[in-house]
Amino acid sequence: MTQPGTTQPRTPATTDTASAALALGDDALVLSHRLGEWAGHAPVLEEELALANIALDLLGQARVLLSLVGDEDELAYLREERAFRNVQLVEQPNGDFAHTIARQLYFSTYQQLLYAELAQTGSEFAPLAAKAVKEVAYHQDHARQWTLRLGDGTQESHTRMQRAVDALWRYTGEMFQPVPGLDIDPQGLQARWTTTVADVLQEATLTVPEGPQLGAWSAGAGRQGVHTESFGRMLAEMQHLHRSHPGASW
Repeated sequence: MTQPGTTQPRTPATTDTASAALALGDDALVLSHRLGEWAGHAPVLEEELALANIALDLLGQARVLLSLVGDEDELAYLREERAFRNVQLVEQPNGDFAHTIARQLYFSTYQQLLYAELAQTGSEFAPLAAKAVKEVAYHQDHARQWTLRLGDGTQESHTRMQRAVDALWRYTGEMFQPVPGLDIDPQGLQARWTTTVADVLQEATLTVPEGPQLGAWSAGAGRQGVHTESFGRMLAEMQHLHRSHPGASW
């Protein structure tokens, strides 16, 4: 991923900063790969391009964040499954288009609120957040528009969108677990996220799932390196070329 002549960010000053950069970088990297899986399979060409552009935005974020920790290529392609610190939400399979949109709505809303808050801090993440928040605002709006279109569309699209919203709700609590090195208020972030997502779902004539996100069985697991079954298969695919040709240059 590193390009010749690219200036590499300096090594983080603290272990907490490195841990936070790894968590946020892995979130972006894994979701980028998942969205890239839609290439050649999206419902229409316009959506194939939109999802590819979102994936590239996320990959750019991942490169900056992972380079704060170490060599971005090694971190992406040579770590084992238990060394990844992404939330379990972003590793969930694409499923049908409604499933992908529900995942996007949940995560992009979280990321937009998170980066907006980080951009106002004096932390090492403020410059990245100030730039990325503009990209993520588009990601969130894209997911919102499709949620409205599917939720308030045909009976079939409504049913599928509600099914996806319900299925992924259990994974949302993990996003609001405290991460050392992130100077934010997790409870305040969760409250704003819940209000924003609930407003979108209600406007889309969808039912907001019941139960607190933080009470979900999976909350916190991905940040500790415990991932769902589908993640191992995704990681093997993502790392296959690099591991098959170690040291190769392109």
